[in-house]
Amino acid sequence: MNELTRRLWEEQDRHSGDRLRLFTTIGVFTGDTSVLYPGSFVDVAASFVFDSVTYVDNDRRAVRFFSDTAGVDEIISSHRRNPYKAEWRFIPSDYRTELDLADRCVGLLVSLYAGFVSEQCTRYLRPGGWLLANPSHGDAAMASIDPRYRLAAVVSARAGRYTVTEGDLESYMIPKRPTEITVELLRETSRGIAYTRSPFAYLFQRENS
Repeated sequence: MNELTRRLWEEQDRHSGDRLRLFTTIGVFTGDTSVLYPGSFVDVAASFVFDSVTYVDNDRRAVRFFSDTAGVDEIISSHRRNPYKAEWRFIPSDYRTELDLADRCVGLLVSLYAGFVSEQCTRYLRPGGWLLANPSHGDAAMASIDPRYRLAAVVSARAGRYTVTEGDLESYMIPKRPTEITVELLRETSRGIAYTRSPFAYLFQRENS
């Protein structure tokens, strides 16, 4: 493993095992499925849980990290609980451009601190598939007004543990201040909406459209 690979992963995993716990919880809820992770930087923890993950980022450090395929394989294999070798792919690109992927090819789209992933990448998510979006940068709010999605669950974090809740969803995504949430507003501010309840993230399900 290259020294840069090791250093970048250690920084990414500075809260040791946090993303493993997150993706394990999401995997239990969604089942094993193929994953698209735009704006991933070097967060390969999705591959600790899921068998097939495509990472997308245009950061030069991420490009160098993923070019060390043996090092990335070493990180992934040392954390996987499933004995089968994970399949992963890295696309060195801005996810806002057209990606070398077929439409409706994945079952889970990950949007964590990466901007409006849902707006640009829903085309790659199959109907019935899942969008994991946190409130940062407004993507959860964007998905909440997208007719292609319905809110299916919320993801809560407490003391380093994650839980998925499907009930009482009507009490979530209520703005603290009366606000007309529009695509234009979200694009202009590029930040999330302040809601009365603030889970770590939301799980949306893509409708059959």
